Amino acid sequence: MIKKFNYGKDHLTVELALKLARGQIKGVILNETREEIEKNFQAVQSILQGDRLVYSVNTGFGSLCTTKITREESGKLQENLLKSHSVGVGNQIDQEISKLMLILKVHTLCKANSGVSIDLIERICWHIENDYIPLVLEQGSVGASGDLAPLAHLFLPIIGLGFLSQNGTKYFPAHEILNSHHLKPLKLHAKEGLALINGTQFITAYSIKVIEKLQNCLEHADIIGTFTLEAYLASPQPFNEQLINLRPHPGAIKVAKNVRKLLTNSQYVESHKDCGRVQDPYSIRCMPQVHGASRDALSHLEIIVERELNSITDNPVIINKDLTISGGNFHGQPLALPLDYVALAASEVGNISDRRSYLLLEGKWGLPPYLIEHSGLNSGFMIVQYCSAALASENKSLCFPASADSIPTSMGQEDHVSMGSISARKALQIINNLENILAIELLCAAQAFDFRKPLKSSQILEACQTYIRETIPHVIEDTILSELIGKALTIIQSGKLITLSKELGY
Repeated sequence: MIKKFNYGKDHLTVELALKLARGQIKGVILNETREEIEKNFQAVQSILQGDRLVYSVNTGFGSLCTTKITREESGKLQENLLKSHSVGVGNQIDQEISKLMLILKVHTLCKANSGVSIDLIERICWHIENDYIPLVLEQGSVGASGDLAPLAHLFLPIIGLGFLSQNGTKYFPAHEILNSHHLKPLKLHAKEGLALINGTQFITAYSIKVIEKLQNCLEHADIIGTFTLEAYLASPQPFNEQLINLRPHPGAIKVAKNVRKLLTNSQYVESHKDCGRVQDPYSIRCMPQVHGASRDALSHLEIIVERELNSITDNPVIINKDLTISGGNFHGQPLALPLDYVALAASEVGNISDRRSYLLLEGKWGLPPYLIEHSGLNSGFMIVQYCSAALASENKSLCFPASADSIPTSMGQEDHVSMGSISARKALQIINNLENILAIELLCAAQAFDFRKPLKSSQILEACQTYIRETIPHVIEDTILSELIGKALTIIQSGKLITLSKELGY
């Protein structure tokens, strides 16, 4: 098992980034990396000695790029950038996302193309290692010159401003925390303020969470969808390997294989083999095609994000003391487009899950209406599907691609922006809703499953049902179902059904 990660040298992945954020591995900086950082830091200092204009080293920022800044003013310029760009509004972001942003920034700075000092990088590492994580507000980035506003808030504590927390609930002024550890705010050198706020670390950190949470949802969607298939006494034929291979999309192949494993040795399948039903509704029959398409969308995002994790998204980029290049590596479009695609993919998984919940409540094929034995006096699971429908509808309204919009900023200098930060936040919001939609289907499927006794399903599904029933009882009469939805949500977020299934050969 990897116990340490070499910033700037090792290849960063979504999994490694999360392990760094959760303290499962430690990030370190090699001596050779330090030497490279120092070399390009000195390159920036030499630029200050000459007459050559280099963007934001000795010029103003944005549309003020032609305004020359004196050597004496260069440090003040960098401090002013952090202050002036701290314009975030809205709710504070999750502390783990803020910590991921710090980790991603350290990794890219250690590639030594930003011209910053090792002292600056080590101060960021201090925050990571001691879990003093800055307060960052969620709104304000247009995803173009990097995530300027959220990154400015993230690094205010470097200069003794902003707020810090160790638990994500109570924040303290940064200068108080620094004083308690006998640390002084840093004086920024030329280029350092810009290096901190340029980059896509906000979008990318959100993308990491999107990938982790959606992957979990997709795995559960296959398990829960198969529960529904069994309880509905639906046919396993649409998951036949020969059929699926005739249209060999990787996601569909994976989903069909999962369902076949989950149905191994099921008595349910045998019990209705000759029932005369020719076809089942699409929400069951087309799980490989729908779940699979969403899996393929997620795979595309994973490829893009891993590439981004190991990229330089600063501007200007310091190649050496004689070559600095001002370009557009900070533009969020490469992430914005697949994030909008994945948002739609997540919404569709919720949409089809809601339809399956609805099927279980119709009172067909031996199931009682609304999955309650004495309906009329009891409404049973009628209204949980209302909640599911509301969440599915909300997700549809969130699917408009943020990347389809652009509003010019900075006097037209930044005349096309990605809005990728909005894409990222919306995608995560949709996935949070999806978790609850799947929790509702889990409740309905587990309830319906009980009505098929004494038949035995596969070993995997029977074990999952036993685990579910340890915390969620079979409902006999009306009860407060929001509490049960919460318990089902906890099961999904824990990943226990996936772990249990894998232990049994899934």
